[in-house]
Amino acid sequence: MKRPINEMKVVFPSLSENERFARIAVSGFLSFIDPKVDELADIKTAVSEAVTNCIVHGYPDEVGQIELTVKVFEDNIVRIKVSDKGCGIEDIDKAMQPLFTTKPEEDRAGLGFAVMESFMDKIKVKSKLGKGTAVTLEKAVAVRTRA
Repeated sequence: MKRPINEMKVVFPSLSENERFARIAVSGFLSFIDPKVDELADIKTAVSEAVTNCIVHGYPDEVGQIELTVKVFEDNIVRIKVSDKGCGIEDIDKAMQPLFTTKPEEDRAGLGFAVMESFMDKIKVKSKLGKGTAVTLEKAVAVRTRA
């Protein structure tokens, strides 16, 4: 893929109130490509799930840093990376199975990755125990013609 036509990066603490900030930051940044309402809702939901995973699972016992990077490529391809330097995921394949959760006592449904996969075109997860996790989300947003 070529160089992005626009990009942003923001770093924020893994506090639950910052999940909303991440959604708004992505939404505001993507306004220049004028996505359809349903496309933007899909992206915001996937970002919400990825950030929530960092908060709940990446830093279960501490406040750490979450990095959110958004890149837009030609033809309105949006790539979003949400990463932490938290505890990491022991078994990515298992963690990505619908209904799997490491926090059943907290009434977690185990659907975060399934939701991300259903709303985005591509999802890639990289993780190392004790080093953190990076989730990369990609979606092609319709190119709108202006009258």
